[in-house]
Amino acid sequence: MLGKVTATTVATQTIEGANGVRYAYRRFGNGGDVPLVLFQHFTGTLDFWDPALLDALAAEREVIIFNNTGVGSTSGTTPSTVQQMARDALTFIDALKLRKIDVLGFSLGGFIAQDIALARPRLVRRLVLAGTAPQGGPGLHGWRQDIYDATHTDNPGAGTLLYIMFKQTPTSQAKGNEYLGRFMERKDRDAPGTLATRDAQYDAVVEWGIPDHNKLERLAAITQPTFVANGDADYMCPTRLTHLMGGLIPNARVKIYPDAGHGFLWQHHGEFAADVNAFLAN
Repeated sequence: MLGKVTATTVATQTIEGANGVRYAYRRFGNGGDVPLVLFQHFTGTLDFWDPALLDALAAEREVIIFNNTGVGSTSGTTPSTVQQMARDALTFIDALKLRKIDVLGFSLGGFIAQDIALARPRLVRRLVLAGTAPQGGPGLHGWRQDIYDATHTDNPGAGTLLYIMFKQTPTSQAKGNEYLGRFMERKDRDAPGTLATRDAQYDAVVEWGIPDHNKLERLAAITQPTFVANGDADYMCPTRLTHLMGGLIPNARVKIYPDAGHGFLWQHHGEFAADVNAFLAN
């Protein structure tokens, strides 16, 4: 008898969009009318999602993860604006013929998720914004120097990921090492990211982060129920901007997870998955 499909065993599929890009994606979990589409963080590929988080989400709903244009094993050239990344993501969603989705955007993926909710309000039923920030938010432009240096190391190792994603406490760092163990469980792995993708994505992050109070008004047009979450010590997308988004999105709730950094959803994967599933099922 075949075992249950999990995040580490689900097959990688590809589909060609109307733009000629061949998107790599994985799709599994308990079905339903509204799948949950996940949008990945800066430089992340299919394999950077925590398999424990994905499995917990997929226990209650269908989950779709994918590489956007030029990322990992998806063809094409990574664009350098969030707006084009959102358009490319919509091309992937259209190729799958999805008419209604829930969205979970993490970090840069949360930037893209906001644009998708604004561009196609009838497509998105509910929205989860994790470790992310609003366009034009204060204190986001280009990241602080230590984060810039860590993200622009040409050959980042495990220590780099632990520094960026987890709080500098023994408990959070220990949880980070547990994540690294789960991260390496999958055998047939996605293609690695490239420096060209990193640089294009960083250009998009910098443009998104140019301080602009007027851009914050866009959030008032996100009318979907929204769950905004972060760790209490996020240095990539400052936690105070999570509170700002929660105040500006009309139908939003906020949760801050303790003793956690940007990768809070890996550190608190069980609690976060339960919160997301409950929010989406409400």
